[in-house]
Amino acid sequence: MNIFVLMKRTFDTEERITISGGQINEDGAEFIINPYDEYAVEEAIQLRDEHGGEITVVTVGSEESEKQLRTALAMGADKAVLINTEDDLEYGDQFTTAKILAEFLKDKDADIILGGNVAIDGGSGQVGPRVAELLDIPYVTTITKLEIDGDKATVVRDVEGDSEVIETTLPLLVTAQQGLNEPRYPSLPGIMKAKKKPLEELELDDLDLDEDDVEAKTKTIEIYLPPKKEAGKVLEGELEDQVKELVTLLNKEAKVV
Repeated sequence: MNIFVLMKRTFDTEERITISGGQINEDGAEFIINPYDEYAVEEAIQLRDEHGGEITVVTVGSEESEKQLRTALAMGADKAVLINTEDDLEYGDQFTTAKILAEFLKDKDADIILGGNVAIDGGSGQVGPRVAELLDIPYVTTITKLEIDGDKATVVRDVEGDSEVIETTLPLLVTAQQGLNEPRYPSLPGIMKAKKKPLEELELDDLDLDEDDVEAKTKTIEIYLPPKKEAGKVLEGELEDQVKELVTLLNKEAKVV
């Protein structure tokens, strides 16, 4: 089975993040594999161990992403590919990333492509579906279970707190939701082996792409922290009086009714 995992390097949101000039300040920030992509890596490993084949983890970004790719290799992936856009692109969006990934994948005869449901930094959830559309293959998002039998796949996906069962065929792209599995930690032997596993670095020229082909369709104007929450109010008195006061507050202060 030819398995590919789409991976992104993201900020560690459990660490302190600061905003400078309307942008996230990278100085001193910690970076990790996007947590939802960890579920994708783990599922890929389990699929390979069950069905055989090879796992290639691919990311679009700068040389700094090599650390996260090595972590995925230490978890158990077989190969990694970094598509380095640092010198070619000043700015990119979900269209940019999807276009580059699809161009890389178009002749790879992938049986299954896995990615995270969303990235915790942007949270758009667009890249996976966009890649599938460009490759003209089926896709299922927010999956919590995956079974493959030959060229058929049975997928359980999360839908607003309920579940939906979908049957489809390979090749297939899926995006992983929390609950799909429990990602493993890289072991010491895995970390040592990862140093010798192949990590290929490509640029846009290697994919016969130029900057105009992947020009962003959107632009981020500003990034800002949400306002601090104000202290809540405790309503007292008779229930009827509390209801009246609540309606008044919702109408005049919160302006939601």
